[in-house]
Amino acid sequence: MEKFFGTDGVRGVANRDLTPELAMYIGQAAACHLVRQGTYEGPRAKIIIGRDTRVSGGMLEAALAAGICSMGVDVWLAGVVPTPAVAFLTRTYEACAGVVISASHNPAPDNGIKFFSNLGYKFPDDVEEDIEVLIRQGIATGVMTAGERPVGSGVGRIVPMKQAEERYMEFLKATAPSLEGLTVVVDCANGAAGSIAPKLFAELGACVIPVFDSADGMSINVLCGSTHPETLAQKVLACHADLGLAFDGDADRVIAVDENGKIVDGDAIMLICALSMKERRSLKKDTLVLTVMSNLGLRRALLENGIKIEETAVGDRYVLERLIESGAALGGEQSGHIIFTDYAKTGDGMLSALKLMEVIQIKKKKLSELASCFTQYPQVIQNTHVKDKAATMNHPDVIAAIAQAQERLGADGRVLVRPSGTEPMIRVMLEGPNKDELDAIAQEVIDKIDAVQ
Repeated sequence: MEKFFGTDGVRGVANRDLTPELAMYIGQAAACHLVRQGTYEGPRAKIIIGRDTRVSGGMLEAALAAGICSMGVDVWLAGVVPTPAVAFLTRTYEACAGVVISASHNPAPDNGIKFFSNLGYKFPDDVEEDIEVLIRQGIATGVMTAGERPVGSGVGRIVPMKQAEERYMEFLKATAPSLEGLTVVVDCANGAAGSIAPKLFAELGACVIPVFDSADGMSINVLCGSTHPETLAQKVLACHADLGLAFDGDADRVIAVDENGKIVDGDAIMLICALSMKERRSLKKDTLVLTVMSNLGLRRALLENGIKIEETAVGDRYVLERLIESGAALGGEQSGHIIFTDYAKTGDGMLSALKLMEVIQIKKKKLSELASCFTQYPQVIQNTHVKDKAATMNHPDVIAAIAQAQERLGADGRVLVRPSGTEPMIRVMLEGPNKDELDAIAQEVIDKIDAVQ
């Protein structure tokens, strides 16, 4: 049976896979679960909803809010705000949950629904499983359960939030240094960062050059943002800026560009921050939590500098789980999802950007100097669509091809083949000293995967 929830909530093409009807059932199911659990204080429960700039966001927001209100839970609408803002607001306003309507870095026709608990954590797997049962029950019968649907004054209310953006900005400014003297180009991915990031950095003293800050609903992530930082790099060079910052559509990740136009990814940002934190004795446990996708060069640089490594599966929820288990203060992904647990419980692109610029200000060094602290191994990533991810991963020919690829690379290389958590794809990643060899071997593995379809 196909699951609704993937590694980052419910995703799909809006109005085809993720329909208003499904959004309503998701809202009903989540509200029903939360009311049963009693994870709120006061006479009424409330859920905060935020969204990015996608054209389908308003449609799904209305349907989701209707479902939640139909179960007697109030909805507070934060409007267009970053994903980490919803996590922050959920804690600050003591809501029983927060919901983000966004498909992150995916194209505009896609959308998604993901939840945060009352503590600002993403819902754990067991809670999502409970909600899935209720969604299926709602789809099958048209109601959650008889007797649970309130009437009259028991119906939930919809309340627009007037200070959501301001409260989140005040939180970020309290974590930040002065940015006086820095010129920064800010790529907002035509998404949720557009109305906040340029204003935030300017109020902290930086000279800000915003790009891709439209909110037209269809240009989100189109050849811009953290997955396409090439145009940002050109703008940094043209403006003689100190650095560039590229967010994704919901601003929970960031990729930087140095003054020479060279991309500084999440691995490099984490290493820069980890080394500075260790120097200031604020890197708890002298540990950095990484996913399996982090570069071999980062791993070696960490060990050379006496920083221990904790490794997790791909997904910032798994990074956070390990951070909590280990007591570490910093972790994240190569893609730019970075979590500073002293400040937040989810990836926050703007917070990460502020912490990176804090190191620049403390060390009084250019970003290129700071980023030279490790040698990045060539990394090749290829994706291919498949009919059945589990069957493909378990096919003997695919298993043999992966083993042969690792044997050819030996101790100086690495092979990682994994199913996508959000799409019908298998992702093939190879690292090693010779990119041409990596390209050839990766293609052989892709060919074998395609052959067994």
